[in-house]
Amino acid sequence: MDSKGKIAIVTGATGGIGFAVAKRLGNDGYTVILNGIEDDKGAERVKELTAEGITAEYYGFDVTNEEAVTSNIEAIGEKYGKIDLLVNNAGGLGGRSRFEGMTTEFYRSVMALNLDSTFFASRAAIPYLKKGENASIINYTSNAGWTAGGPGAGIYGTSKAAVNAITRALAKDLAEYGIRVNAVSPGTIDTPFHAQIKSTKPEVFASWKNNILLGRLGQPEDVASVVSFLASNDAAFITAETIQIGGGQALGI
Repeated sequence: MDSKGKIAIVTGATGGIGFAVAKRLGNDGYTVILNGIEDDKGAERVKELTAEGITAEYYGFDVTNEEAVTSNIEAIGEKYGKIDLLVNNAGGLGGRSRFEGMTTEFYRSVMALNLDSTFFASRAAIPYLKKGENASIINYTSNAGWTAGGPGAGIYGTSKAAVNAITRALAKDLAEYGIRVNAVSPGTIDTPFHAQIKSTKPEVFASWKNNILLGRLGQPEDVASVVSFLASNDAAFITAETIQIGGGQALGI
């Protein structure tokens, strides 16, 4: 795919799915801007990509910090004169808590990590996406956005349901500018995110694939290839959609 000269920002890109996405986009020809909060790891990742002939930069900022998000994305937009793709990859479970004992601080931290981050980054990028070519935003949601999550993950599910809604809302808002907005919904992907249970309860980790129609866990590259497609001209008539990347896990067995 010839995306030479295009600029992509990937938040939370120093490991796991985010790094696989950044690498795929770099191989597609994008100049890739990686975001993270671990500056040493960010520098290492840029070095890895550069060694493969990919043009990459790292910007360290916390996606829940409004001022940091705005100033950094504006700096990127001003440097390159445009943004062609924003991938709002950063997010997470943020911990577990049942509602009865949930602190307001925990509630707000999970909503900030998943919803505020998407809003802050998208808002800051819009003026520069307007100058991009086949520009788009790709958000990350989860099956929990429909199922409301497992025990203790209710607020995570709530935040991801909000990402479903803001994806469609942004798509409506930006259609007149030709900016597309879609989301991906990864299932169980084999990343360091699951490292603890993989090492402490390998039998539980191994059993997860039994709930997946295709009989295996996902790989970060499975997500990266869909993000690559959604960003491409092949998806030029796709907006306001969410693609499940879970091997049929959402259907249950």
